[in-house]
Amino acid sequence: MVLDARQVMVFYPPRRNCGIIQVMKILSILGTRPEAVKMAPVIQTLAGMADIQSRLCVTGQHRQMLDQVLSLFDIKPDYDLNLMRPDQNLAELSSQIFANLDPVLADFEPNWVLIQGDTTTVLIAAVCAFYRKVHIGHIEAGLRTGDKYQPFPEEINRRMVSVVADLNFAPTEHSRQNLLREGIDPASIVVTGNPVIDALNDIVTRPAPPVAQELLARAGVLGGKRLLVLVTAHRRENFGQPIENICHALRDLAGEFSQQITIIYPVHLNPNILKPVQRLLNGVPNILLVEPLDYLPLVQLMKHAHVILTDSGGIQEEATALRKPTLVLRQVTERPEGVSAGVLKLVGTERERIVAETRRLIQDPQAIAAMTGSANPFGDGHAAARIVQAVVEYSSR
Repeated sequence: MVLDARQVMVFYPPRRNCGIIQVMKILSILGTRPEAVKMAPVIQTLAGMADIQSRLCVTGQHRQMLDQVLSLFDIKPDYDLNLMRPDQNLAELSSQIFANLDPVLADFEPNWVLIQGDTTTVLIAAVCAFYRKVHIGHIEAGLRTGDKYQPFPEEINRRMVSVVADLNFAPTEHSRQNLLREGIDPASIVVTGNPVIDALNDIVTRPAPPVAQELLARAGVLGGKRLLVLVTAHRRENFGQPIENICHALRDLAGEFSQQITIIYPVHLNPNILKPVQRLLNGVPNILLVEPLDYLPLVQLMKHAHVILTDSGGIQEEATALRKPTLVLRQVTERPEGVSAGVLKLVGTERERIVAETRRLIQDPQAIAAMTGSANPFGDGHAAARIVQAVVEYSSR
């Protein structure tokens, strides 16, 4: 049985010891936009629990992109470390999180730390909590590619967190099996689904904001005049020649289908992406290069897309949930469930392969149909309730 926040309170009333109500203290820690999206449903569920004192600490690893998601879900951090610095490398960021997060743990003295995913924030938060012998709940545990450098540094981050976590919240059975193969205690693994689906189910019902409406109008997508090809590409693994290949492929597609498609590419501000994209794609008539989009307009563009090209992890899940054919601009993926469902297809970063696979989805209605019919393998929208339920049950032992 899966419980929502109100049901959890009914089945697990406040714990008492000698007549004194014991309040569980939970600190959620996050630093980037994807973490905020996936943690938002959990934080909202915790807020509805009478016997849980829930607090949020943000590292600010991604500043503006993080803030807009917190605002979207009406979440206010209790601790803001504000650690984002220009051109900060991983060692510098890690040292700053260590130095600034430990005093937060000392001040709040949580029973649990909840973290999500595989960022530098997640790894260092897990180590800090381990040092203080605080229980650790790892959301989205068990994702693996098997290649320690793809994605970098996330693949190693999430492997190390699994070792110290008291509860590993695996989004799928496939992720659970990954953890079991690594010798993780089966009793620590709970298959919950991914809370990104909880968040997406909320966001897709909201009206399209003006920025999304304006972009869709400029693209000629509204009314079915043109097909939208949505692109996101920003990962470290694609710096250099891979992003050059991607851009050349987009130029080829824009030229070949100049009367049929519009490509919208929200371009990451990292100069390793921004410079080659601007050099190769700026001025192409049916390619719209825009600044990074907030989460709500990005979801609205995904809803209207004919096909998505991406190297993002989270968008692979969201596109699968929205049943949008998606070509993954990577050599490997830690989300093979989407590939098995048929919605995702790994195409790498070779120019000719990207063009050929995208062309097929533009020209062949049967190819589109074959990638849109499967059920979503990433959850049913009740992951947050399962996560909170598991923490309560563990703490009631």
